[in-house]
Amino acid sequence: MQDGEEFGPWLGRQLRRREMTQAELAGQLDMTRAAVSAWITGRAQPRADVVRKIAAILDTDITTVYERTSDAVAASPIDWYHRPAHFDGGRELGNAAAFAFDADLGTLAREVTQNSLDERLDIKQPVRVRFTLHELTGEHLNSFLNALKWDQLSEHYAAAAASGQKVGRVLAEGLRELSESNSLVLLRVDDYNASGLTGHEYDDGRFAAVVRRQLDSRKSNGRAGGSYGLGKATLWATSRLGLVLINSTLSEPHEGRTERRVIGRLDLPWRVVDGAAFAGPAWLGEPDSTKEYEGVARSWWADQETTEALQLDREGAAPGTSFLIVGAHDAAAQATGADGLQNMHDKLWDTIADNFWAAMTGGRAGVPLLEASVRTLRNGDVLIPESRVTPEQRHPALTRALRAYLDNETVSEITGIDQVAQVSVPLNVPALRAASRGAKGQLHQAVLLVTPADDTDKQHSGVVCMRGSRMTIRTRRPQNLGMGVEPFQAVLLVGYATGRETEDVAAAEAFLRASEPPEHDRWGRTEELAAAYARGALSRLDDFRLATDDALRQIVAVRETQQDGDKGPELLRSLLRLNPLGGRTGGGRRSEGYPVVDDVDGEINAAGAWVLRVRLSVPQRDDAWQLVPLAKFDVRSGTKPVLNWAELTATENCRIDGNVVRVDPGVRHAAFSGVTAVESHPVSAAMAGVTVDLQKAAAGAASA
Repeated sequence: MQDGEEFGPWLGRQLRRREMTQAELAGQLDMTRAAVSAWITGRAQPRADVVRKIAAILDTDITTVYERTSDAVAASPIDWYHRPAHFDGGRELGNAAAFAFDADLGTLAREVTQNSLDERLDIKQPVRVRFTLHELTGEHLNSFLNALKWDQLSEHYAAAAASGQKVGRVLAEGLRELSESNSLVLLRVDDYNASGLTGHEYDDGRFAAVVRRQLDSRKSNGRAGGSYGLGKATLWATSRLGLVLINSTLSEPHEGRTERRVIGRLDLPWRVVDGAAFAGPAWLGEPDSTKEYEGVARSWWADQETTEALQLDREGAAPGTSFLIVGAHDAAAQATGADGLQNMHDKLWDTIADNFWAAMTGGRAGVPLLEASVRTLRNGDVLIPESRVTPEQRHPALTRALRAYLDNETVSEITGIDQVAQVSVPLNVPALRAASRGAKGQLHQAVLLVTPADDTDKQHSGVVCMRGSRMTIRTRRPQNLGMGVEPFQAVLLVGYATGRETEDVAAAEAFLRASEPPEHDRWGRTEELAAAYARGALSRLDDFRLATDDALRQIVAVRETQQDGDKGPELLRSLLRLNPLGGRTGGGRRSEGYPVVDDVDGEINAAGAWVLRVRLSVPQRDDAWQLVPLAKFDVRSGTKPVLNWAELTATENCRIDGNVVRVDPGVRHAAFSGVTAVESHPVSAAMAGVTVDLQKAAAGAASA
């Protein structure tokens, strides 16, 4: 009698489903009602001969009664339950939690992936997260809507859409799009090696926190990324129809079972349908038969056929949860017309790569915390193949920095392009207000990693800040690093992101979590910070930022002695000049809105050619820049002779196509090197100075 669900709750549910009272069962068993009551409440267990009689009365086999991993009496038909309006006249015209975030796929990917990381089950293996975009049309769409019991929702949608409120307008647009296009975009988020939605249907637990409640974080560890309980609202906010279906495989049995715990939740505003007022949310599930929650839709244990019809079927039995967003959309992209399936696919991939590259990076001593992928289907067929998100592809230098730390291969000073410097940054964690009088805070040593930027890095020279399970909190620009700093990448690991487990780590983790807003995208003043920590907590964050910049300056700042050594002989320096676009001399004002030459240095090689290294400052714009660099002898009078290039090589954030330097949109700095052709020199290189000008290339120019 110990294999599955406890006997008492199991038997009670079978009786309610058969609409049989305890007294009626006792009469058929020729026993007292008190004996049956003792079984139901768990105070006693029936004898083996009585179990056989119970099985016969329930019209099932004795194995079902002993194992209790399935019900002996069929459940009531799955149905939609709409919460009645509040008796006191209160109205909610939408879920306020959903307005804490933008209805944006990037926000969704960030929040749900972090939630999956927080629920990682086996710490020796990564949690696996897969995003599946799936467009349904024609008969595939009709089959899905039938499985969803869409006919039971149409009147509620019509009433909600007619409200005129913001949520109503979004619903109206979603319904119009569905009707006119006869297509529907689903977005399913599956995680594996996660806890799953465990716990009671209504009481405290993961299930109730996600399905029944708002502002219930229910995070079980101190390193969790979330703390407000708002992140789950992005699931419903990203649905044009306010509808999310859920299928969870549990890490701990509930009612003796673990697989295919299914429920749906619909968030609508207050509405009136057929003269009855409804408060807002509705649930798809099995009508509850308990007296306290009679008629309320509860989760049910679905068969595989049902999960397939609802587009919720999971691969394998690994614990975790699948969330299906019905009518997925990206409000931010729709405003620009960039909301097609390919753009949605790419945005999901990019967001995960940008925010979780560190969690997807492992070392020789341990596996990554996360694996993630994105795929796109249409009517069950592959439209865009599944692509795994790879941190090295998106952020090679940052990945190199973290891997060097994980493998204990950092250095104290950078002397090579592939090296990673490590330095400690002090964070003084203030005391809690609730601590005893006179209590002191704790000193935590964060870890700053610095490495030269990669040639392919579009964004660089910032500090990527992270804690917990290594999700990027923010990337900030350091202050006062001085002139001549080479492009770099820096990672600041704080709290559990350092990989340590000491007391100061836990204190730093809690302090920074309290300083984050619901978006978890910065460290600053919050109500929780002011309420929980002693006076001066905000200044500790300011001090931490200053200490970070000081530590970074020690590594990347160019020292005067080094600058002097790099300048070379005075005679050589006098021969070098730089000009901005358009041929303006180096002493003139730089042209605004065009690329300019920021720096040029070089030397004359053994063949008598100039070997030049040129750094460009590039203004941002939507189109790529196509530039022709011109090396000229700087003569005192007359036209400056233009030299031919024997060789041009891209060194940072650009490409060389013939004699054209191509710079992608969004790049702020680029660099290239070149060697002049000696045969084009009218005089010896040592007898004239050299300047570098930039000209815009003609359309399609790429010839030498």
